[in-house]
Amino acid sequence: MGTSEQHAKGGLAVRNLGFTYGAKTALRDISLTVPAGRFCALLGPNGAGKSTLVSLLTRLLVAPAGDIHIAGHDLRTRSRRALGKLGVVFQQPTLDLNLTVRQNMSYFAALHGLPRSEVPGRIDAALDRLDMRARGDERARNLNGGHRRRMELARALLHDPAVLLLDEPTVGLDAAARQAITAHVHDLADQGLCVLWTTHLTDEVRDADALLVLHQGEIIADGTAGEIRGETSLKDWFLARTGPVPA
Repeated sequence: MGTSEQHAKGGLAVRNLGFTYGAKTALRDISLTVPAGRFCALLGPNGAGKSTLVSLLTRLLVAPAGDIHIAGHDLRTRSRRALGKLGVVFQQPTLDLNLTVRQNMSYFAALHGLPRSEVPGRIDAALDRLDMRARGDERARNLNGGHRRRMELARALLHDPAVLLLDEPTVGLDAAARQAITAHVHDLADQGLCVLWTTHLTDEVRDADALLVLHQGEIIADGTAGEIRGETSLKDWFLARTGPVPA
């Protein structure tokens, strides 16, 4: 994927990142670069360290060593600027189900300190990108799982981030909803966003995607998915190196 500073300015760059929980090493010397306009899948089995990496990228945890740059901003020394360029969809839903789609997004906009005069237009634009404007006045609890996820995606785009981080975003969705969300996010990358998509499901990864394979806290493969899998299926390649793939 390359490691140039030019790429890091519009995307995500991690260097020599490690983290331990007591005596247990969760991540060991992780380095990666995802440029603007690229969809990168971080594929790993449960327990590989994906959630720890997400926590470090969102500053829920702070690494004792290593560097993280988001759109050119150092997360350690310029955390507000760095996090302001990051859009996040966490694995667990974070919606207020009693509020409408627009109310949820307005609350998020207030937390980000967006100018009040800009908020309605930003909400419309974000909902349009996910084909959700018609649902804007519905309560979140009345949406199905796929539309709730689309709403969370739209909310993550509200402040115009440069980097979009999604932590296993299709967990609990049916096959059609999973496919739709994956396609939407690939479209966002095609529009110029840097996307890091964590998953344990090989069928969410396209051959042309950038792929990082994380296992036991280490990156064991880095390239495009098609190059990495070679003549075998990605599922079989992954299974042979990390153990059984969850259904």
